[in-house]
Amino acid sequence: MTQRSKSYQEAAKAVDRQKGYNPEEGLTLVKETARAKFDETVELHLRMGLDPRNSAQQVRGVALLPHGLGKTIRVLVFAQGEAAKIAETAGADYVGTDDLAKKIEDGWLEFDTAIATPDMMSKVGKLGKILGRRGLMPNPKAGTVVPAEDLPRVINDARKGRVEFKLDRTAIIHVPVGKASFELEQLKENAYSVIDAVIKAKPAAAKGQYIKSAFVTSTMGPGIKLEIKDVMAISVS
Repeated sequence: MTQRSKSYQEAAKAVDRQKGYNPEEGLTLVKETARAKFDETVELHLRMGLDPRNSAQQVRGVALLPHGLGKTIRVLVFAQGEAAKIAETAGADYVGTDDLAKKIEDGWLEFDTAIATPDMMSKVGKLGKILGRRGLMPNPKAGTVVPAEDLPRVINDARKGRVEFKLDRTAIIHVPVGKASFELEQLKENAYSVIDAVIKAKPAAAKGQYIKSAFVTSTMGPGIKLEIKDVMAISVS
């Protein structure tokens, strides 16, 4: 059994494990129980009523966080010619083709999100094993493979706090929604944006209860269960 720190054990005493908190109460508790010496990341974890082995029940999408993630996002764009100029003008940190691919193959990964134009995917596809396992692979379904004219919008969204979500092999979606230092209202609006996006991404083949359980937690803090009926009632549009 994992030995928890005294700080964690003290924080856990504030949480009723048998109770489902409404989202605002849960996020309030996250802030109260985040006691590490660094600014902890606040995470949302959703256990889905989906079969990850069934291709028709996959969930993948993007949510825009109104208040960002509390860190500077480094944007890399695979593009050439006029598209490369557009990306540079839009403020991408790194723009290139074979040069960037070679750096990545050699172990360089100093960026937080990767975007590509469609004509670059033959080159980017070779990096699948490296970028895929780190969640950095450009993908049309995630909105990170776009034509040149859409690059300014996508780069700007990434800067603001664009997060991708997808169903993992254990039928759970894990998404960061901000920092423990954020104001409660900021965390609430960010979390609600993610939940709303996940609900809207419900596949037609989904059966039964779509979201089975929801938890919020900080990097070093205890998990806090949310009342599922309150979660499913969230809508930001």
